[in-house]
Amino acid sequence: MKVLEVDALRKCPDVELLRRIKLLAMDVDGVLTTGEIVVMDSGTELKAFYAQDGVAIRLAGIAGLKTAWVSARDVPCVRRRGQELGVTHLALGTFEKIPAFEAILDSEGLTYAQAAFIGDDVQDLPLIKRCALGIAVANARDEVKQLADYVTECPGGRGAVREVVELILKAQGLWIEAVAKLVGDPEWHVPTGSSFM
Repeated sequence: MKVLEVDALRKCPDVELLRRIKLLAMDVDGVLTTGEIVVMDSGTELKAFYAQDGVAIRLAGIAGLKTAWVSARDVPCVRRRGQELGVTHLALGTFEKIPAFEAILDSEGLTYAQAAFIGDDVQDLPLIKRCALGIAVANARDEVKQLADYVTECPGGRGAVREVVELILKAQGLWIEAVAKLVGDPEWHVPTGSSFM
């Protein structure tokens, strides 16, 4: 297992791997949400998304990091949220994740060696295994954590995606510029001595 430290990127032994990542893909239920599925009497499905994960996805887009949501479920609220955030690829209603993911790689001219995938359950194992950086959220199933290169400190639906985006963008030296663009303040900066990169 590769050891990647979120709080002290300078100590991270695999910064070069993070610098090669051009596509960050993820499952939806259990990664972007807590995994709970609320079904109304009408049959409408509801999901709750963590705002900081949404900001992170916007920052990824600003920095030029491609994003993809790959999920067996195709729910209108998920599609809408993905479109609002500018997710590059929405592969929803995809039971066979490998062909869908490979189509995304082909469309971007990328390989598994340039991709990271975040998952939480056994259906995510094939992509976690194949991607250069396989990531399990803190509350993932044990099998997923054992195969993953990195396990987040934050659970799915509670900041795991934000943690990973920060890790990648900081390693690539794109974090501060992306935040400045998002907040619309080129003078934005971090106080001296901050752990921010």
